[in-house]
Amino acid sequence: MTAVPRTETKLTSRLARAEGCAPGGVRCRNVTQIGTCLWRAGSEPGTARRHQPRSVLRRLNESIRIPWLQSAGPETCSPWGLWTLLGRMLTLYLLMMGVSAFPIQPEEHAAAAGSCQDRGKHFKTSLQVEGEPVVLRCPQERYWPGAAASPRGTVTWHKSGSAGPAPGEDGRVWVQDGALWILPAQRGDSGTYLCTVRNASYCDQMALDLRVLENTEASLPAVSYPQVLTIAASGSLVCPELSEFAQNKTDVKIQWYKDSVHLDQDSERFLNVRGTTRLLIRDVSVEDAGRYSCVMAFVHGGTWYNVTRNIQLRVNRKQEETVPVMLSPHQTISASLGSRLTVPCKVFLGGGAHSTTLLWWMANATGIDAAYRAGRVREGPRLEYSENNENYIEVPLIFDPVIREDLTTDFKCVVRNTLSFQMLHTTVKEAATFSWGIALAPLSLVFLVLGGIWMRRWHRHRTGKAYGLTTLKTGHQDVQSYSSKIKEIK
Repeated sequence: MTAVPRTETKLTSRLARAEGCAPGGVRCRNVTQIGTCLWRAGSEPGTARRHQPRSVLRRLNESIRIPWLQSAGPETCSPWGLWTLLGRMLTLYLLMMGVSAFPIQPEEHAAAAGSCQDRGKHFKTSLQVEGEPVVLRCPQERYWPGAAASPRGTVTWHKSGSAGPAPGEDGRVWVQDGALWILPAQRGDSGTYLCTVRNASYCDQMALDLRVLENTEASLPAVSYPQVLTIAASGSLVCPELSEFAQNKTDVKIQWYKDSVHLDQDSERFLNVRGTTRLLIRDVSVEDAGRYSCVMAFVHGGTWYNVTRNIQLRVNRKQEETVPVMLSPHQTISASLGSRLTVPCKVFLGGGAHSTTLLWWMANATGIDAAYRAGRVREGPRLEYSENNENYIEVPLIFDPVIREDLTTDFKCVVRNTLSFQMLHTTVKEAATFSWGIALAPLSLVFLVLGGIWMRRWHRHRTGKAYGLTTLKTGHQDVQSYSSKIKEIK
């Protein structure tokens, strides 16, 4: 017989184990045993799972080409049996490992085909006036995660209750650069619009409410934009939300009106800044408050439209700043352990504004909320009030209850504004448990009563002596006068 190399002897043993046949030629009885043999054929006993199944198949395929194996006797498995085994094992391997003959669909296509993420309804309702151009943009577009890293994707609009897309048949509604244009708006355009943003890997949708109001004076408060200026200073009004209509931002032409009266360009106090959306107002006064309108002409398809924005201006008085004066707390506060204590911190502002002054408490250079997380010591509500046209601020510090630890804590009230930063320290002192004043009060009362009795008796005694002396003197004079009378009679 031909000598069989040692390495081929090992491989023959592995093939025998893989096919389930022993050196005597016994074949595997079922497919389960064949799969088990194939899994174990790639390594020696004890290390059966060290090699991958793909390397096992490669070894089996190479082993079939060994010349001596093809001419071996009936005591081993035949080459035809090995080829049959290889085909069965390959099919079984593909089934076990979940390998498909078809390519796997990319994840991004699966995401695109799935349902969109619903972001609900936007909190702000778009209020417009009929006859005006309306442009709606997807409210979620600015927060879309794919907008910065990839193209924006496809934007579609649907109106609630409509089966088709939002653009209608009359040509007034269309989608341009992802925005929904309605030109001009009509009362029937009111409703809920659903914006869907989709690309190959992402999709989300969000609803937006649109209300088109009748173009009357009653609708102006609802569609006006509030703006605020300060008295005795110069400020400017801004005509809002014109970016969709101003194609060339350097050549914006806007007409300004106050209470339906056109503001002349040559006005000394009102200046229409050319090329911008601003109206400059010099030396703002209380009389400047009211309703303003800005109108910009817009052309589309050869037709001119007016884009109107209404502004409600409020004029505030200039807030004065003063140096605050701390009136309390006192340097020491007496309290009994276990009692509830309130220590006020009061600041005098004079004519200064409340809103520009900060007032808070600290304990050993730490905020009260951080030092007492359980809330045993806390700040009370901030009080802002005026007395005789002078402003005050007060923030109390509440102990509930007072404990011994508070006696060694440095509490301080801090006040701050743009002109000053001050703090006032205070400490809690334990109140005396025994009061000598209370103890001596009854004793003092006893001495007072006894003293009163003694004074009464002494006064009565002095009064009795004085009456006796007076009687004696009076009686002596009467005797002398009587004797003189007797002498005269004689």
